[in-house]
Amino acid sequence: MSNNVKQRQTIIAGNWKMNKTHAEGMELIDGVVANLPDTDAEVVFGVPAYLLKFAAERTKDHTNVQVAAQNCHFEDSGAYTGELSPHALAAMEVKYVILGHSERREYFGEDEALLAKKVDAALRNGLHPIFCIGEKLDVREADGHEALVEKQIREALFHLSAEAFGKIVLAYEPVWAIGTGKTASPEQAQEMHAHIRGLVRAQYGDAVAEALTIQYGGSMKPANAADLLAQPDVDGGLVGGASLKVDTFVGILERA
Repeated sequence: MSNNVKQRQTIIAGNWKMNKTHAEGMELIDGVVANLPDTDAEVVFGVPAYLLKFAAERTKDHTNVQVAAQNCHFEDSGAYTGELSPHALAAMEVKYVILGHSERREYFGEDEALLAKKVDAALRNGLHPIFCIGEKLDVREADGHEALVEKQIREALFHLSAEAFGKIVLAYEPVWAIGTGKTASPEQAQEMHAHIRGLVRAQYGDAVAEALTIQYGGSMKPANAADLLAQPDVDGGLVGGASLKVDTFVGILERA
């Protein structure tokens, strides 16, 4: 790797989904922060919308700890009842927003055209999207996983300039491994992550591709984190269930 290529950042993000009350959430954040291992990885709490301001305040004194929203709208403001303004997120000093999660795609019908607009809105407001991509089991079994992931990236992200794309974090989530107890093998994860980096290299060149953080997002836990994170193109994790307990999330951080 040439000296002018940026070293990519390891990012371990917990996606709490629709879990935790205020008291439970603050207890979890305090417990993780109190037990942070000595790591260069950036730690991200992806909390529900009602906890964002509290989480941001709770973590503001820790430079390697950040907060992520789990979604945002494609407009900064307007008559969109129940939606989350990217402009308001930026005003709360939220750094990241998770976009394109498989649950948003499945339950709320989000497609690449909509997600491209959300990505643009997030970037316009200085937010860094953690953009999720990945396939269901039938697509994997039909050997269509690489083509599907390419379609997701190309249609939602490749309209961006190289500079704008440099603010994206990708999270590969094999949907068949989310909440099922199944996990892609380290070899399967590396194969897909290398494919993704190759697509980005072909579009934007070596510097952008090598600086890109690609997280693994399919049932990462302390027992498998070390093997997954040892793969050369796996640069962190988007962690679901294991991020909801101090010991399991810290256990993953210890292996980063």
